[in-house]
Amino acid sequence: MTGFAAIVWRELRRAWSTGGLLMPVAFFLLVAILFPFAIGPDAKLLARVGGGVIWAAALLAALLPVERLVAPDAESGVLDQFAARGIADATVAAAKMLGHWLGFAPALLAASVIAAGLLQIPGATLAPILLALAIGTPGLAALGVATAALVAGLRGAGALAGLVMLPFAVPLLIFGAGASGDQPGAFKLLGAVSLLLVAGCPFVAGAAIRMGRS
Repeated sequence: MTGFAAIVWRELRRAWSTGGLLMPVAFFLLVAILFPFAIGPDAKLLARVGGGVIWAAALLAALLPVERLVAPDAESGVLDQFAARGIADATVAAAKMLGHWLGFAPALLAASVIAAGLLQIPGATLAPILLALAIGTPGLAALGVATAALVAGLRGAGALAGLVMLPFAVPLLIFGAGASGDQPGAFKLLGAVSLLLVAGCPFVAGAAIRMGRS
């Protein structure tokens, strides 16, 4: 198994074996449960805003695992071992992003089906919501790992992660909610933003990991 594949498998195994995904998924569903209490039981209104609610909940849920993505490996010296084996920091970051997405996205998509039922979203609207999440979650995962690398080792990293990640995630939220609402062109813009984050974040995270090690 190559170093990249080993890191991906390690991240995926950690995500599921430590229960680290339970909290984000539970938080995501909790938002979907609470939202109808806030705006009332109007089924048409819930169906109209449901896509945006699911995207906002997904974005907030994606913040929760940020602290465990890079900081524990930096503190325990695992990142130093990867560097000693000749694995580039950007490659480590890319592998962490893929492993994080594989562990996070399927659970989120499954929870979205439940959330759609809670928000009374019709079946015809559910398909574009799931497709938009499938396109946008790689960007969320990339942004999460880059943010985790930037705040690793800093005091109050959890609060800082929100301040760093949320502004950059706004385009994903806008175009993701738009695609869920069947707005023309939103899928293409969502895909472009997600691809840009996936392509650029490994280098940002790699540079942050390298600076943290020095």
